[in-house]
Amino acid sequence: MHHGSPLAHRRTAPSLARRIPAFLAFAGAVFFMAGAGAGAAQAACATVRIVVPFPAGGPADQLARTLSQGLQPGKDVPIVVDNKPGANGNIGIDAVRRAAADGCTWLVVPAGNLTINPTLFPALSYQVARDFRPVSLLASSPNVLAVHPSVKARTVPELVALAREADRNKAPLGYASPGVGSGLHLAGELFRHKAGVNMLHVPYKGTTQAMTDVAGGQVPILFGTWPTLAPFIQSGALRAIAVTQSRRSPAAPDVPSMAEQGMEGIDVSSWYALLVPAATPQPLADALSTDVRALFGTSAVRADLQRQGLEPVASTPDALAARIRDDTAAWATLIRTYRITAE
Repeated sequence: MHHGSPLAHRRTAPSLARRIPAFLAFAGAVFFMAGAGAGAAQAACATVRIVVPFPAGGPADQLARTLSQGLQPGKDVPIVVDNKPGANGNIGIDAVRRAAADGCTWLVVPAGNLTINPTLFPALSYQVARDFRPVSLLASSPNVLAVHPSVKARTVPELVALAREADRNKAPLGYASPGVGSGLHLAGELFRHKAGVNMLHVPYKGTTQAMTDVAGGQVPILFGTWPTLAPFIQSGALRAIAVTQSRRSPAAPDVPSMAEQGMEGIDVSSWYALLVPAATPQPLADALSTDVRALFGTSAVRADLQRQGLEPVASTPDALAARIRDDTAAWATLIRTYRITAE
């Protein structure tokens, strides 16, 4: 963390909402220096809008609400969460792409939309590097392979055997995901290829909807995020088979990994990031990143996110840019190797 940050000395403060966050103070300064005048400087953001391109209830939505509550400076500049689901997240993302680059519109988005979709969907309306400025990583979480309790499989080998039998009977098992191109869709495709079985992908508009249908018995299998699935798994409405990682996750220590059940080569976790429109001044993005790292460094926020199954990983803009670049290249190689398509 930059020790010269306006928030650096307040990391342990009980609330960050008592003073104006650095990004809002800087947003006003940007307008003033641009010649907009003092009035515009004071009202640079009448409202800050955090766009989440998926329905309420999922991890991205939870993180956006953590930001809105933790960085809320007062009633003068409300920070609101704007859920804009549709087209596998593309509607909300495109809305931010077209928004004014004044620091008043933010995007909280899962990794898949930034690192997978550009390869799966060559005709996207946006290009990540061209249209967005990275601000900060926010959090990561384990992904889970879960099934409806009626499924007669409790381990990965048993589920593979069940899937092979279903395919021989011309009735391949369906697996739900929060959308085409999501990391969870790719986790399912990796599982299918590694197991050598035919399964039917059933995409939804978000993890919550997918989970609801699997818990209701409409689809037997689900690749979902631990924060969303945990209450259903703990209540018995879903059964966890494995985390889609090479090792067990501290967030779900009782759930065995894919690797320890003999399924090597599947290591897919979810992460979430904060971005702003590309033309947003870099110092403004830096100030916002500083605020996020200060907020996510507080013990109260860290504990709250960890209770939700999320591991805080706030970062610098450069670290997020590098993560997007590296993961995009890795996913592109995997997608082409296994000839995964968007169906």
